[in-house]
Amino acid sequence: MKDQPERTDPTDPRNTAALTRRRFLGGTLAAATVSFGPWGSLAAEAPAKFDRKIKLGVVGNGGRGAWIAGLFKQHGGYEMHAVADYFQDVADRCGDALGVDKARRFSTLSGYKRLLESGVEAVALEVPPFFFQEQASAAVEAGLHVYMAKPVASDVPGSLRILEAGKKAAQRQKCFFVDYQMPTDPVNLEVLKRLRADSFGPISQVATVGVSNGFSDPPRTATLESRLQGLIWVNDVALGGDNIGNYDIHAIDAALWVLGRRPVAATGGSRICRPNPHGDARDVCSVVFEYADGLVHNHFGQALANFTTGELSCRLFSNRGNAMVNYWGKAHVRAGEEAWSGSVDNLYEAGAIRNIATFYNHVVAGHTGNETVPRAVDGILTCILGREAAARRTRLTMDELLAENQRLEVDLSGLKA
Repeated sequence: MKDQPERTDPTDPRNTAALTRRRFLGGTLAAATVSFGPWGSLAAEAPAKFDRKIKLGVVGNGGRGAWIAGLFKQHGGYEMHAVADYFQDVADRCGDALGVDKARRFSTLSGYKRLLESGVEAVALEVPPFFFQEQASAAVEAGLHVYMAKPVASDVPGSLRILEAGKKAAQRQKCFFVDYQMPTDPVNLEVLKRLRADSFGPISQVATVGVSNGFSDPPRTATLESRLQGLIWVNDVALGGDNIGNYDIHAIDAALWVLGRRPVAATGGSRICRPNPHGDARDVCSVVFEYADGLVHNHFGQALANFTTGELSCRLFSNRGNAMVNYWGKAHVRAGEEAWSGSVDNLYEAGAIRNIATFYNHVVAGHTGNETVPRAVDGILTCILGREAAARRTRLTMDELLAENQRLEVDLSGLKA
């Protein structure tokens, strides 16, 4: 989908900077071995040479889609075989940069179907979350490996469908990988290791923060087409999952990564505060998540153009110490008199590079445990729980949310099929 040049991804602290061709295709980073705790270990070591190349198709060629496609090309283990985007000019621009044959550049809503039939063996999905469930399920049915962005859905039915797609992919010996960056960072991994030591003690409280400057929300047009570009779709709950589900999810996912479980209930409040809004996404929220053992998790979210410094962090406390897992800046842990800290650097790019290397290794090694899928689904279900509890200003349990199984609808009439 199209993306405005002045915005890339909300998790990039440089999200007001344009994507340059040098940044798109250039640069290297040594990858590291990373651990996803209870979800398994994922090696992300890039070999000096490749025994074979994976034929890859990229669906969604706007700002982050084009950028991530460049990182796949840079890796060296992928043949950039096909691209697809709703907008033909976006697909062509990305195809030119990747050297994709013009015959394998597809557009319109059904362009992804032609991409799946084009001879690819793996697909990277970088589209608004509303479309993930359909596209990922189709890719698995086509017998392909799947690499996809977060969040994996915008509603409960979509989340559960992604969970089933991950299971079906494993049954068919195919990889299904969700790209989250925070758990790949060496500094965050060291914090996790130290806070799990006996000296830290049981976690007593968690606090997560998601602060961004929001996204342009112009007036609606006759069709949805204008909302499919420039990250405008983040302002529409059904398309993007709300700010808590699209941006804050990084911090909330970090909490679930550390805790190894999802909450059982949430209470909160939220508001739309931006001037002249046209989408229904909330700009601010305050949510208290409850866990089965009584643990309290406070979440603060803000997406307003008020010059606040961006933040995606997860703080953890015990009766002996405190710790922070971070997206950028310092991460630390302290237990008693012992303290350790480090700097999380360039995670927006470094984490993606590590995940792309991991995906390659999994495909060629036949590793189909697909460990990132359950955590990704738990993460978005937690965000949906917080979103709904805050919007309704009530206490909502996870069991109630799942029983409702509310599907969010999007009006696609008038779009190019």
